[in-house]
Amino acid sequence: MELVIIGLLGGLITGISPCILPVLPVIFLTGGAQSARIQRYDALGTMGGVGTTAAVGSPGGAVATATRDTTTAEPAAEVSRWRPFLVIAGLVTSFTLVTLVGSLILSALSLPQDVIRWVAMAVLILIGIGLIVPRFEHVLERPFAFMPKRRVDSKGNGFGVGLALGAVFVPCAGPVLAAIIVAGSTGQIGAGTVALTVSFAIGVAVPLLFFALAGRGLAERVKAFRRRERGLRIAAGIAMIALAVGLAFDLPAALQRALPDYTAQIQEDLTDSDAAQDALALGGLVNDENRELDQCTNGAEELESCGTAPSIKGIEAWFNTPGDQPLSLDELRGEVVLIDFWAYSCINCQRSIPHSVAWDDTYGDLGLNVIGVHSPEYAFEKDEDNVRAGAEDFGITYPVALDNNLATWTNYRNRYWPAHYLIDADGTVRHISFGEGNYEATEDMIRELLVDANPDVDLPGETNIDDVTPEVGSTTQETFLGTSKDVNYGGDDRYAPGDGSYTLPDAQPDDSFALEGKWTLKTQYATPTDGPASMRLRFHASDVRMVLAGSGEVTVTLDNGQSRTIDVDGTPRSYAVAEDVAEGQHTLDVEVSEGVEAYSFTFG
Repeated sequence: MELVIIGLLGGLITGISPCILPVLPVIFLTGGAQSARIQRYDALGTMGGVGTTAAVGSPGGAVATATRDTTTAEPAAEVSRWRPFLVIAGLVTSFTLVTLVGSLILSALSLPQDVIRWVAMAVLILIGIGLIVPRFEHVLERPFAFMPKRRVDSKGNGFGVGLALGAVFVPCAGPVLAAIIVAGSTGQIGAGTVALTVSFAIGVAVPLLFFALAGRGLAERVKAFRRRERGLRIAAGIAMIALAVGLAFDLPAALQRALPDYTAQIQEDLTDSDAAQDALALGGLVNDENRELDQCTNGAEELESCGTAPSIKGIEAWFNTPGDQPLSLDELRGEVVLIDFWAYSCINCQRSIPHSVAWDDTYGDLGLNVIGVHSPEYAFEKDEDNVRAGAEDFGITYPVALDNNLATWTNYRNRYWPAHYLIDADGTVRHISFGEGNYEATEDMIRELLVDANPDVDLPGETNIDDVTPEVGSTTQETFLGTSKDVNYGGDDRYAPGDGSYTLPDAQPDDSFALEGKWTLKTQYATPTDGPASMRLRFHASDVRMVLAGSGEVTVTLDNGQSRTIDVDGTPRSYAVAEDVAEGQHTLDVEVSEGVEAYSFTFG
């Protein structure tokens, strides 16, 4: 019930937010005005010059009125009073399905993630043309002549229009929608996920339905609407085509940047409590395999016991195994296993991996099996070649599993990069450590479990790899530049998807970044739109790195005058941009050439 309430409230808030504005004209016209009873007859059965009527016998002696629209010389369609509800129902249905299973289906078919959206935009354009040009509409309907109810335009019930709208409808991002997307991408679509998604969609639908019904009421009461049925059809067609074209060129994003998001604080207040955060943690669904994991304490100094280790599942590919064949925990019983969740561009993982590599080198022949479960933060981290190259750079020779759908990540109820799960010879999880640090204690427990598994084992000395984990608060937080989870943005302009012009603020906060010039902001990265553009970073750390991709140059200038130019070419990787920086807050000016994609800043 808590999920349903959160979903409904989150949907209602989204339904009155600025991002809803682009679809309102289409909802008003196709869902509202076109369902109005705009044909008014006088006592003689005429239509005031719009058309003619004829009495037609109907069962039970009643008289039905058929009309003919003289502007098109064809019978006008029967008006469906249910049309507003059916348009919104179609929108809710397709939005729910696309959000939950769309990406999974496309991945299974090896299709681009945007294909559903582009197909839906094409459908909107075709329907819009059909509304404007009736003869074209007839051509579109011919392939579906065998279907008794084949129309999706103003003459149909509107459900098909709603389906197309739902597939292109992209509501404002918020904690509720983020939880739905993460849960859907993992493939763990349980009752809670469905309940949250459906309730969110219904919450969004309520304001839209209100607007559609208002459109119908206005059309029925205003004389200008009542006499222009043909005009309404044309207006609805134009609105559909305009929406599709606007979506193709990211114009709604520009509109959202121009308007303040007056619902952002309400969304944050809705999900700020611990109870709401726990309810929205759909990515870590509890199941019979992982139910006991919470009996382990993060970073404990001694071995604990928290149930049989969950299975490694949903892996897209393996490497560094014999024949690149998959491993299972069952076949490793009798030996100690360390599962390391990592992502190759994650700065925290980059500082942690030397310890995993050293443990594998030192204890790999003595009964320890290190398995790196690569769980991507970014879309580019799903590419096997990228991961293989990253693993090679880090000296990883132990088995690596590509957990691209976060299936194993979810099965372990994980939340962190990196994360270590230590499993004994009986298959029981004995230690969990999230994030960096705790390496000495983890190694002590590895050694203890190796002796438990084989009392005769002759252990070498400890690895003694330096722990370079920064102290809490000693560096600026990892800063993402994509709009899906931008962190530390300190500019005055709204940070939103699409093309935009940005200016540096007069006073930029510490530990923040801001943009200057024309940028295109994507969910994963930012890239200059027209020629070079720049950004300014305020930070405190001894080292700064950037995850960059594409082709071009990045020139960085530190406030002490030091400058360097970095040549960028190829897939995303981490580049050092500042090293051995003195303590305190510093300013880094970064000029990025067109063609370069900037993903994040990381600090050490």
